[in-house]
Amino acid sequence: MNQRTHATAFRRIAWCLVLLATACQAASPAPSTPGPPANVPSATPAEIETAITRGIRFLVKRQNKDGSWGTARRTKNLNIFAPVPGAHHAFRAGTSALCVESLIVCDVDKDPAAKAALDRGEAWLLENLPNLRRADAVALYNVWGHAYGIEALAAMHRRASQDPERQRRIRTVIADQIDLLRRYESVDGGWGYYDFRAGTQRPAVDSTSFVTATVLVAFRQAKDVGVPIPEPVLERAIASLKRQQKNDHSYLYSENHRYRPMLPVNRPGGSLGRSQACNLALRLWNDATVTDAVFTEWLDRLLVRDGWLSIGRKRPVPHESWFQVAGYFYYYGHYYAALCTRQLPPETAIPYRAPLAAQLIPLQEKDGSWWDYPLYDYHQPYGTAFALMALAYDRP
Repeated sequence: MNQRTHATAFRRIAWCLVLLATACQAASPAPSTPGPPANVPSATPAEIETAITRGIRFLVKRQNKDGSWGTARRTKNLNIFAPVPGAHHAFRAGTSALCVESLIVCDVDKDPAAKAALDRGEAWLLENLPNLRRADAVALYNVWGHAYGIEALAAMHRRASQDPERQRRIRTVIADQIDLLRRYESVDGGWGYYDFRAGTQRPAVDSTSFVTATVLVAFRQAKDVGVPIPEPVLERAIASLKRQQKNDHSYLYSENHRYRPMLPVNRPGGSLGRSQACNLALRLWNDATVTDAVFTEWLDRLLVRDGWLSIGRKRPVPHESWFQVAGYFYYYGHYYAALCTRQLPPETAIPYRAPLAAQLIPLQEKDGSWWDYPLYDYHQPYGTAFALMALAYDRP
């Protein structure tokens, strides 16, 4: 072996050791001491309220005339696969639903401009959600619109507590959305957003952990306002999510990764934006293995390792970042982390809220928005909606 060969072999060994150390660090358990990790910054109540106010103003300003949010017009030469027009119907429905829910969560009824925007958004959802369908044989982006549509409708139901007739109409639309999700359920249970296998009427899609978790959280909210969930659909979805769960409560990206569980995207660093939603979904449906300790461990991970998630923010190519993280996991992950705190006892939850808020406030743009992934003109409204809800739930 000559000197050059020795040097090449040495460099390869050195790189392997670096990668191994990085992987071990990302997979190591979070600190087990009570409360959030020491020395993480916290946001003040005033900072949280200021950020929320600016975010609400952005959503009011950027609402479409018909009451929806988001358009297909800002392509930026970064187009993802989006067969027209159905993909954009789905993007607009999901984005608008998140915006409506965020305005309700932020309690804007005392703000005339925001209340008017909310009323227009609610009217758009009630009219348009029943017409949402898959874009084509491959693209099933509509499942996002159905899931977040259910969440928004459940929030609308609570807001209409003094109007039984409106609540009845809302429950009818929720039931329709649940039936559509039953129709677009994977043959294996759960939901995904691409059917590259067969393009059949009943999708042969590989269910993805985070889509299935999103639907399960929405189903719980539907049940809480009195709309029943079909038991077989629910059981298959839970079973699908459990098949993607690893022993440390990280989750595979999707079921077709079950034979590649140590791909970077399936390790704790890659699961950082998904584990919050997946753990929450199982807890809401009475999985006893998702304990308070599991929640706090993954909140600790998010606080300490938020950088892994943030490196992927605003990158135009999905999964090009460390641990194959995609930009669109950032505010999604923080939203579900905030919801996780609501499952904890107050004495455990409250210390986490200001530190979680402190991660979001510095990322607010000059116009009051938040965004993590360039998606036509949907990214700022949906990112802002996720961040607003996270901050509202992070209020001390």
